[in-house]
Amino acid sequence: MELRQLQYFVKVARKQHVTQAAEELHVAQSAVSRQIHMLEEELGVDLFVQKGRNLHLTSVGHLFLSRVEGILTDLERAVGEIHEFLDPEAGEIRIGFPHSLVINLLPAVVAAFKKNHPNVKFRLRQGTYTSLIRDVSRGEIDLAFISPFPKSHEHVTGEILLTEELYAIIPANHILADYTSIRLEQLKNEPFVMFSEEYTLRTIVMDACQKAGFVPKIEFEGEETDTIRGLVAAGMGVSLLPAMALLESGQTQPVKIRVTDPQVTRTVGLICRKDVKLPLVAEVFRRFLYDYFK
Repeated sequence: MELRQLQYFVKVARKQHVTQAAEELHVAQSAVSRQIHMLEEELGVDLFVQKGRNLHLTSVGHLFLSRVEGILTDLERAVGEIHEFLDPEAGEIRIGFPHSLVINLLPAVVAAFKKNHPNVKFRLRQGTYTSLIRDVSRGEIDLAFISPFPKSHEHVTGEILLTEELYAIIPANHILADYTSIRLEQLKNEPFVMFSEEYTLRTIVMDACQKAGFVPKIEFEGEETDTIRGLVAAGMGVSLLPAMALLESGQTQPVKIRVTDPQVTRTVGLICRKDVKLPLVAEVFRRFLYDYFK
């Protein structure tokens, strides 16, 4: 059994398609198919079953995948530790983040860290709340910014870095545009522009509206803060966004207004895997972040 076979197997399992896996691996489709076939022959089982155009894992394939992913993650970590031992300042940090933090927060902290650690590399992965916890739990990334910070979790731990206020955003020609603050119930008859259901910002806004005594009428949904902000600025509705998502300037911007009743906030934290020692360079970055946000 070769390392290459395991790497090809994991890629096909994730993509559910040999052609797409081959494209990402930058090898011929026939090479991937051959290695998978040789792996199945060696194991004496079928790891995949064809369903339409896609390949789906068999039950034993799922079992094998969980083990192989752990092996490859441990191997990658071992190689990284050797590189760090030779030169800790030339290591790589694998970090995840939600889209709402990428505009200002992530570039700022990475730039500040690299002033004293110029040779450290960052491998960045954007994700949702659920996918970031999953990736940290699996060891696919070392650290992740996350919001809201999970109160407790079986596989991850960490610390809250900051608590951020959410503001109401409305079109510039709205009747409330000149207000410095509002009660959330003043928007109860307005159409809302919301994040789609897999995003925690949607849950935060929905809960706030419920506290204010109404269920928002959702007219549009989006997956990025830029989309939400742009639709509101264009007069398509109102919304709530974190302060960090409203720092950009430009000609087409909504009006932001503080919400006083109820005050709406979110926690932003940093998580890592429980009971697993971070790579040295990632641990240095973790400590830097805690000091940075103090």
